[in-house]
Amino acid sequence: MKILVTGGLGFIGSHTVVELQQQGFDVVIIDDCSNADEKVLNGIAAITGIPPLFEKIDLREKNQVVDFFKRHNDIEGVIHFAASKAVGESVREPLLYYENNIGTLVYILKELIQKEKASFIFSSSCTVYGQADAMPITEDAPVKPAESPYGNTKQIGEEIIFDTCKVRANLNAIALRYFNPMGAHPSIEIGELPVGIPQNLVPFITQTGMGVRGQLSVFGDDYPTEDGTCVRDYIHVVDLAKAHVVALQRLLSDKNDTNFEVFNVGTGKGSSVMEVIQSFERVSGKKLKYQIVERRSGDVVEAYADTTKANKVLGWKALSSLDNAMKSAWEWEQKIRA
Repeated sequence: MKILVTGGLGFIGSHTVVELQQQGFDVVIIDDCSNADEKVLNGIAAITGIPPLFEKIDLREKNQVVDFFKRHNDIEGVIHFAASKAVGESVREPLLYYENNIGTLVYILKELIQKEKASFIFSSSCTVYGQADAMPITEDAPVKPAESPYGNTKQIGEEIIFDTCKVRANLNAIALRYFNPMGAHPSIEIGELPVGIPQNLVPFITQTGMGVRGQLSVFGDDYPTEDGTCVRDYIHVVDLAKAHVVALQRLLSDKNDTNFEVFNVGTGKGSSVMEVIQSFERVSGKKLKYQIVERRSGDVVEAYADTTKANKVLGWKALSSLDNAMKSAWEWEQKIRA
């Protein structure tokens, strides 16, 4: 069974390709390499023994999307990661984000609805909840007005898929609302490769640990949390990748009773910024240089998942601890800086 993974050379995409291949799926990757490196293909092949088929395509070019699906008319499912994801950049360049995150989604869906049957997994985000009214966050929590164009593209993306599924019974879709992915594959053959300034906390921590950065900035220690720092749900990227495989298998097996569903994908546990720093210090044996600075605009106080729905419906559960995930992230950082 042939599955297309867009953005398949990225952090989450590459780990998902590995899990798909290990479950016997035939994988085709599309990536424009704007935020990824073709060398990731070597890491995937080293783990699975299978070099995935790769096409360097800019999904914003509609004719390239149409041509791809003509040549690969046996694609039965798509896992769609390809998107711009820097919140700050999205505020500065909103049209870039709407073009890249919305236009490409529409082009892919237009091709899928022409098939007799197709399955679609959408890379969504817990940003759709904003500062939720209660913790942990369930899938029934209200979707709040987006804090950024990036967050808005995830909300709009889900709405586009929902509206399409409503009128196209041949299309089944699941949106996975991620919390905070971290870590690297246990083989240390693939991991997070941020281009330029990282967008996530953990690469900032590991880069500071390696001396690439002088110190870590902790944005505020006066939040209404146990230690005053923001709380997030940090999930090992391999656990997250496995969630995509079981979600896809659900769609392909016709077990879903609706043709559009959403699932939270997290650990169900919140960890503060200070707890993440302490985790790094435990697994590395190093003291981390950090300073407390002013709060950052747009940061929610806390966000962690209620994963009951994913646990029961998908039969999926995050297995790795924060320390295990951090250990793999640190080993990966040391490898790429060697």
